Amino acid sequence: MENADPSARHDLEQWLSRLVPENDPEFTHTFEGADDMPSHIKMALTRTNETIPFSEGRLLLGTWQGVFLWEHRRAPHTRRLIVSVQGE
Repeated sequence: MENADPSARHDLEQWLSRLVPENDPEFTHTFEGADDMPSHIKMALTRTNETIPFSEGRLLLGTWQGVFLWEHRRAPHTRRLIVSVQGE
């Protein structure tokens, strides 16, 4: 994902918020708030794992690539990152 220019992440967030708006009257799963169902849909539409090659202890990312967690809820949540390493 483009990570060098913060406007790319901003534009993605704005676009996804228009695609899956909060307070949609069709949503019935709203127990935890207006962002409850939209966060589930956004998670289903965005990837939750990556395979990234690395060499000599460094991720082999291109000039424009970066890795970030995109949280779809307004309130902060505790998340755990699990890294699995395969290979030599």
